[in-house]
Amino acid sequence: MNAKLDSGVTTRPVTRQTFDEVLVPTYAPAAMVPVRAAGLDVWDQEGKRYLDFTSGIAVSSLGHCNPVLVDAVTKQINTLWHLGNGYTNEPVLRLGLALTEATFADRAFFCNSGAEANEAALKLARKYAHTKFGPHKSRIVSCLSSFHGRTLFTVSVGGQPKYTEGFEPLPQELSHIPYNDIEAARAAITDDVAAVIVEPIQGEGGVIPGNPDYLKALREICDQTGAVLVFDEVQSGVGRTGTFFAYQQMNVTPDILTSAKALGNGYPIGAMLTKEEIGQHFNVGSHGTTYGGNPLAATVGLNVVETINQPAFLARVKEASGKIFANLEKLAGDYPQVFGKARGMGLLIGMPMAEAYKGRSKDYTKACEKLGLMLLIAGPDVVRLAPALIVSDEQIAEADRLMREAVEAFIAA
Repeated sequence: MNAKLDSGVTTRPVTRQTFDEVLVPTYAPAAMVPVRAAGLDVWDQEGKRYLDFTSGIAVSSLGHCNPVLVDAVTKQINTLWHLGNGYTNEPVLRLGLALTEATFADRAFFCNSGAEANEAALKLARKYAHTKFGPHKSRIVSCLSSFHGRTLFTVSVGGQPKYTEGFEPLPQELSHIPYNDIEAARAAITDDVAAVIVEPIQGEGGVIPGNPDYLKALREICDQTGAVLVFDEVQSGVGRTGTFFAYQQMNVTPDILTSAKALGNGYPIGAMLTKEEIGQHFNVGSHGTTYGGNPLAATVGLNVVETINQPAFLARVKEASGKIFANLEKLAGDYPQVFGKARGMGLLIGMPMAEAYKGRSKDYTKACEKLGLMLLIAGPDVVRLAPALIVSDEQIAEADRLMREAVEAFIAA
């Protein structure tokens, strides 16, 4: 008998130290280990409660253990779990209809993550360009400080060298340009470009909203050169910015859009949405994934879409956003030596550190965590807030109080 299979692992106590002993150290998780959650509340192994203003990096937008989603997935678990991709299923067909009816898109492809969605988008763009214009049209243009995933292709497309160092040689025919720089875009996007991929609001790059004029210019340049315009809405989509997708408030329509994160509220799912003319270039066998379109994931996704894509729900996101921005404006006013002016859209918000505290965003979020508030960073200089879209006024007030307590401790330290 294999000793490892006969050792009672399922009941053995585990701690944060277990991570260091048995998991590949690709992350440096917090000292506390969450064990239970509901809504925006999280409890660790010691029973301490935390207010979660991360929603799993803009994922659990309907909160932890949302009862609507729990009920829906429980019913699906007792009905149909998985099929090979030689078959389709009712949940994925309904989700495909819901997303195409809610967006510019005619076609949907489902996968398991944002990285896979972007991988599919870039592969499709190149195939479309190759077929329509020829093999010379292959270059992909993206922005510096962008983030599009962790596969070798998508991490190379993302303009952050810290994520590609040591993984060379990298995929070729990739160019990076400054974000929100129209002239740089005009110079870079020429007739050999197959696709331009951009985040309507950069998340990992510091929570920087795209200038509407810049995004419109990208649309015009792509139309002129025949390049495919891809909007990466993995973090900004599914209600996060106050509209179902961010492009809908910017009056710029992409050719391909990618979604993930909040689409599954914690259940792994990704989606690539596109127009008929482009989508038809993914023919049978040209791309695929084992779990993409799984009935369980599609069931969760459909219920997320039907809950969030409602006028009253999205109006509340904007209202909550206004309240948080007002609090952060006062916080920065009271502590100008620590914080700059908040920026972002909807409930994806960045709070930059002032010059004297550059590089210390993580130190501040650790101070918040000690007091029971979970926050994110967007690089070393920006604190990121991404609470669940169901955040209440009381929770907004509690977060404000804890952030203020934390900044006093942060300064003292």
